Amino acid sequence: MRPNARVRSIALSTTIALDTRAKDLIATGRDVVNMSVGEPDFPAPMAAQDAAVATVRGGKVRYTPAEGTGSLRKAIAEHVSATRGVAYTPAEITVCHSAKHALSGALLALIEQGDEVLCLLPAWVSYVEILRYAGAKPLEIPSRKDLGPDLAAIERAITPKTRGILLNSPNNPSGYVMSEAEVRAIGAVAEKHDLWIVTDEIYRRLVYSGAPNFSPASISPAMRARTVIVDGASKAFAMTGYRIGYVAAPVDIAAAVGRLHSQLTGCPNAVSQSAFEACLKSEPPEVQRMCDEFQRRRDVLVAGLRSLGLPCEMPRGAFYAFPDVSAFLDTRGSSGLCEDLLEEVELALVPGSAFGVDAHVRLSYATSLPIIEQALERMGRFLAKRRPSAASRTAR
Repeated sequence: MRPNARVRSIALSTTIALDTRAKDLIATGRDVVNMSVGEPDFPAPMAAQDAAVATVRGGKVRYTPAEGTGSLRKAIAEHVSATRGVAYTPAEITVCHSAKHALSGALLALIEQGDEVLCLLPAWVSYVEILRYAGAKPLEIPSRKDLGPDLAAIERAITPKTRGILLNSPNNPSGYVMSEAEVRAIGAVAEKHDLWIVTDEIYRRLVYSGAPNFSPASISPAMRARTVIVDGASKAFAMTGYRIGYVAAPVDIAAAVGRLHSQLTGCPNAVSQSAFEACLKSEPPEVQRMCDEFQRRRDVLVAGLRSLGLPCEMPRGAFYAFPDVSAFLDTRGSSGLCEDLLEEVELALVPGSAFGVDAHVRLSYATSLPIIEQALERMGRFLAKRRPSAASRTAR
């Protein structure tokens, strides 16, 4: 007996594997600085904690509808309407066990076997695997040099089999936030070629400068009708372990996700639904304080990386830096570099190859300033001993 071919073909999440490896080394007594995991080091807001405890104490931990409680769906609809500037109803909301669960449900509900889906690089490690499992062929589209979307490359990649576009802004791993003009241009491509868009907006609230994140659903009624928004509580509310997210989509798609999950996973966690609802009803004050601290950490980390000679675009959102390390790569690429960093200076990063861009590595600044400073010191020691590659010296 063995797993079927579809499951055997799924790669283990690189970020989870690296985080597990780092924690295993820490458990053996190694002094590992772990910059690999995208998890805020803040507690969930008190509103979430109080609501969760009250739900448990009140004995209200029972099955809910598969698509989520009516009160939470109403709160999400009001929240999406207010933040995206376009009206949503509770019938267009399906609550899920996490944003990842929402994403997989949306893609499984949309994709027919053999469909092509555009996936813009750099892309979160799970996108390609979920697309493949859902039966799609991912078309990975390289970014511009500044890690923004290459609109010409997107248009060139479309074939008669292309059915959709998967977007992520603010982006994991780069922190790039698409401009309204870029989103509108991608929306125009989607309308021209009759494509749907699934937009992963889990980092929407974490934008530190410039214009806020702009959703393709905000472009027009026509674009709203071909857009599925994926979002959740993990990042903006630091509720990673609560595992709660949602899709906001046209009624038939939202209902299809609910129908699928009713058979595969059942209802979302009742305690987490209450906690999320409490946060949505009025943004907790902890959120802005967390954002301010992330911005301070970002500034320290990016300045430190640049001082080490690593080109690094300033991320406008999320909580990752994605420096260019091509000058220090050998034939093993970014994976080999990260292996060496972990073994030689006990620093855990994520290789850019996991996101489809081998010239970079990802560092999470969802951790304390002292840890960021340790990471920079260790990176500096490592790079001082490692000669730039011959190719990079020739290019210079």
